[in-house]
Amino acid sequence: MRPARTLAAALAEGSLVLDGGLSDQLRAQGCDLSGELWSARLLDDGPEQIEAAHAAYVRAGAQVLITAGYQATYEGFARRGVGRARVSQLLADSVTLARRAGAEVAREIWVAASVGPYGAMLADGGEYRGRYGLSVRELERFHRPRIETLAAAGPDVLALETVPDTDEAEALLRAAEGLGVPVWLSYTIRGDRTRAGQPLAEAFALAADKDDVIAVGVNCCDPSDADAAVALAASITHKPVVVYPNSGEAWDAKTKGWVGEGRGEGPLPAARLHTWQAAGARLLGGCCRVGPARIAEVAALLGAEKDGPAETPS
Repeated sequence: MRPARTLAAALAEGSLVLDGGLSDQLRAQGCDLSGELWSARLLDDGPEQIEAAHAAYVRAGAQVLITAGYQATYEGFARRGVGRARVSQLLADSVTLARRAGAEVAREIWVAASVGPYGAMLADGGEYRGRYGLSVRELERFHRPRIETLAAAGPDVLALETVPDTDEAEALLRAAEGLGVPVWLSYTIRGDRTRAGQPLAEAFALAADKDDVIAVGVNCCDPSDADAAVALAASITHKPVVVYPNSGEAWDAKTKGWVGEGRGEGPLPAARLHTWQAAGARLLGGCCRVGPARIAEVAALLGAEKDGPAETPS
């Protein structure tokens, strides 16, 4: 159901359940995600698969769906021979597909339009390093057209996510300013620093005085690294915190696979979720290697509302 409240208003009242890794569910559905466009390719080749993946997270109890726009860029699709007009439509479709997936239940479902980092377009693991050799102004020019197109599609929030350094965060915040759509800013981190090595206190401070930023936090990181980051984000910004870590494994850009093992207790046990909540987390879910089964556990632990059929307008 399309939400009656703004996302900011809902966060003022309590916590919401985010979805998990979209690519994980797409793979479970048998989709081939090889290639530089990753899951974004299915916006063109298999939109019904994306809608089905979103629907799986709705059934699991997710209240906020993150769209398939993470790796969808004008430049990335151009390398595949897709023209700008078509890419604009695909970006808009990413919002529509998530909105449709949430329309069949009688509870509010918010849609977050994913805006991935420049490194995602490179498809070489650059989002886990940052510092691409581009200025803030150059990064802003890269991000602005896509952000403008996504904002025009009517999401509830723009998810500026998996941001590896403060230069890109500044560029993204500039590009999203004045569009009339709130944003959340979420860094990918290692320990107490961004992937590029900046102190998280400095990184979070960039959003502290931004009225259009309704949440700040971390994603696509080890869950243990998120523990201190949640409290720090809350104390620095005084905003609701968004947190959606990986399973505990690490991405190897050379082999294009996950290495290591997730924590034996799983990335999102009850104690950890409640600790994050107590520290200020209001948007909680998972990223890579966290699927619908785990999100269902999160929803149960957070007491998320159960599904019912959507009301039919009279």
